[in-house]
Amino acid sequence: MKERLPARSLRLSRITKKIGEFQLRDISLEFFPGEYFVILGPTGAGKTVLLEVIAGMYAPDAGEIWLGEDNITAWPPEKRCFGFVYQDYALFPHLNVRENIVFGLKNKKLPPGQMERELDAVVVLLGIDRLLRRFPYTLSGGEQQRVALARALIMKPEVLLLDEPLSALDPCTKETLQQELKRLHRLTGTLIIHVTHDFEEALYLGDRIGVIMGGSLLQVGSPEEIFTRPRTTAVARFVGAENIYHSEIILRGGRKYVTLGETLLQVETDLTGRAGFSVRPEHVLVSSLPQPGNCLPGKVLAIYPRGLLARVIIDAGERLVALVVAGEDKGCFLLPGSIVYCSIPPAAINVFPL
Repeated sequence: MKERLPARSLRLSRITKKIGEFQLRDISLEFFPGEYFVILGPTGAGKTVLLEVIAGMYAPDAGEIWLGEDNITAWPPEKRCFGFVYQDYALFPHLNVRENIVFGLKNKKLPPGQMERELDAVVVLLGIDRLLRRFPYTLSGGEQQRVALARALIMKPEVLLLDEPLSALDPCTKETLQQELKRLHRLTGTLIIHVTHDFEEALYLGDRIGVIMGGSLLQVGSPEEIFTRPRTTAVARFVGAENIYHSEIILRGGRKYVTLGETLLQVETDLTGRAGFSVRPEHVLVSSLPQPGNCLPGKVLAIYPRGLLARVIIDAGERLVALVVAGEDKGCFLLPGSIVYCSIPPAAINVFPL
């Protein structure tokens, strides 16, 4: 396959784009060479619009896009040579798999021998050599997605843009394709920008994650930072923190505390004054006896089994959700109406400014 250009970073500087009533607002973001970056957000957040601005399908109303030392803001899509894979695959129905994959190379008028070498390499990479004579309507969703990836990768894009590539797949195929994307990224070293609303998908795939809501970029960080240290109430709620509260930060004896119901909880923070804080349900330890440290008494309101886990709703002066391992040893005290004690380590309490 042909030689790849030296890897370059992709930088967005204060990108604004208005489409109808929707607007991307002042988005600045840098994507580093060879990373797998996930743009995460709910439906209607502006994820696909941002991807299409990066691809050159929309020109920004304000701001600039840089690829290395090149200002590509006004470059058309064909000059950028970015790969783009849509969630509906967008394969040509009248062409077989082979013709779909080499379509871009034919437009570049590559010599037949080189085109065959490129084709052989990419179909082996994706394990689809047996599909070359079939037409898209005969393929499963997972097979169509592999073909769409092959069509993008055969062009050796400097940046590969994926728009919700797994959303139309069944859970088993989706898990397989997640593993496949991770493997392809490791083998090719291509900068991948992947849009999704699924935070478990983002957690598995992303080197870094950017959370976008309402056209604004709210937070960028590692998966661990995004999921355990959300910086706003909106991000905390979206990534499943569930237990989200506001409190005055109280200083006593050189330590800082927040209040949940009637209980003071020690926290680790540099903030002062009014703040928000969140606790993921899996970080709440529920027991039948009081524990040392941050411990809240509460009454069990409801229990929702989830296979090996159970989601427990507790009245601890405020509604508190815990995720516990289901088992016979807990059955004696984890009943609706029973009194329990909830321990939360200070390090598990994420404090953020309001």
